[in-house]
Amino acid sequence: MHPVPSSVLDSTRLRAVRASGLLDTAAEEPFDRLARVASMVLATPFAFVTVVDDTRSFWKSCIGVESTDIADRQNSVQESFCQYVIGLGESLVVGDTANHPLTCDNPSIGSMGVRAWAGFPLRAPGGEVLGTFCVVDTKIRSWTEPEVEVLETLAHAAAGEIALREIAATASAFAATLQSSLLPPAMPSIPGADLAARYLPANDGFGVLGDFFDAFEIGDAWVLVIGDVCGHGVQAARTTLLARWTLRAVAQRNAHPGEMLDALDAELLRRAGDDEPFLTAQVIVLRVAGDGSVNFGIANGGHPHPLVLRRSGEVEVVEVSGGILGTMATEPRPSLVGTLAPGELVMLYTDGLSEARDGGRFFGDAALADCLVNAGGGSAADVADEVVGAATAFTQGRIVDDIAVVVLRGTTPGSLAAIQQT
Repeated sequence: MHPVPSSVLDSTRLRAVRASGLLDTAAEEPFDRLARVASMVLATPFAFVTVVDDTRSFWKSCIGVESTDIADRQNSVQESFCQYVIGLGESLVVGDTANHPLTCDNPSIGSMGVRAWAGFPLRAPGGEVLGTFCVVDTKIRSWTEPEVEVLETLAHAAAGEIALREIAATASAFAATLQSSLLPPAMPSIPGADLAARYLPANDGFGVLGDFFDAFEIGDAWVLVIGDVCGHGVQAARTTLLARWTLRAVAQRNAHPGEMLDALDAELLRRAGDDEPFLTAQVIVLRVAGDGSVNFGIANGGHPHPLVLRRSGEVEVVEVSGGILGTMATEPRPSLVGTLAPGELVMLYTDGLSEARDGGRFFGDAALADCLVNAGGGSAADVADEVVGAATAFTQGRIVDDIAVVVLRGTTPGSLAAIQQT
């Protein structure tokens, strides 16, 4: 028997095999579909998509083999014909395996009845040969040029599926890395208050941060920010970064919430171009009193209105006007001032939460209010988890837009207070 080609054992190739994530995985329709087409068009009883490590040829797809048990969907490298393709680094087409000098002593001729075999390299995006896309016949045959072309085309399609998966994985990793750099690593601890935030990206696999939030101290006050950049991708991330740090810088000299948003709006308009995203945002500047009550001022830039849960169990909408940021010059934004009694809470959120959908139905403001009431006795983190979990369950896990939530409450029970327009 011929020795296994040294290229089968090449460390770079084996790393690519492991990185593909295909070994010992269940059959998947994208690969099975291509193998079925090969078997049907070429009229062969077997068609395979294989991934070969240093000991075996694993059959990711195996048309003609009935077993779904992973242990049955493989053979040893010595028994495989894939080893020859890896050794050659190119296709191998054999019409009579028993009389071909390279394959004549292969055990699969007897054990599996392989009398004709044709296969093309299945390559990783880096060019390494992972295995083969191949067909098997149990009788001697002459492969025609059109048949070989069909096989080559399908092999390229299978390799394309692998490349798409790597791109998706890379994009997801990039999104996660970028997200971690644009969101606070942890919410700060505010004396006398309980603060929590949650961020859930859209699960399309390619989203890069549309929603954002921030919390920081300025003098004797604290600033909470939440926003939603139109779109995703690098431009959206750039706008997010601009918004966060512009607001932080402006707050150092002017912690009035309306004027902070006006300054950000002016900066966005100054940089505006055809491809510049716009955004909605909300800023709250707050101070926590010794009894756990919270005095705050809030300004809005086209963002969904916050909700306040009173100790009576009533949920109030904090309606404060203000246009979207970065679209056109507007009048100075008004601010609203109000008070949370000790133990009451305010929730800021992006429209990915209220507009989470199941078919044509939206999660909606009423469901948000119910979540606040249901979890209102818990911590800020409990409330944030409740609303995000309820929206996720409503959509059956299909999150099509980013979700951001910020919850703050004073930590000491006390009397009620009303929000007043100024």
